[in-house]
Amino acid sequence: MKIAIIDGMGGGIGSQVVARLKQILRREDTLIALGTNAAATGSMVKSGADVGATGENAIVVTAPTADIIVGPVGIVIPNSLLGEISPNIATAIASCKAIKILIPLTQPHVELIGLEARPLSATLDDVASRVQELLK
Repeated sequence: MKIAIIDGMGGGIGSQVVARLKQILRREDTLIALGTNAAATGSMVKSGADVGATGENAIVVTAPTADIIVGPVGIVIPNSLLGEISPNIATAIASCKAIKILIPLTQPHVELIGLEARPLSATLDDVASRVQELLK
């Protein structure tokens, strides 16, 4: 399976996801780091992604080829992540056929109601568990 991790800013969330997923992937799985900027991509590749690409076009072209996409919920909200998620990126991710596993991180202009407050590490453990289930 092709698993795309999408992140922006410094890639901190994406790199933590990559590190967790790298431990559970099978040999035939590919982990693709897609960053909105070079720092995010570099951080995810350093954490163990198989390949990485940067920028709007890389995300718009590669997202539809993924089987699973993982990232903060902002990746499907235009102009989120301090403007790093363009409308084109959000549309490409939201409309592709990949299973999306979205991490419920708050955005200044979006409130997610009904979620329990939990440590980020517990949420990222849940992400890894869900991906592992999908790989079976």
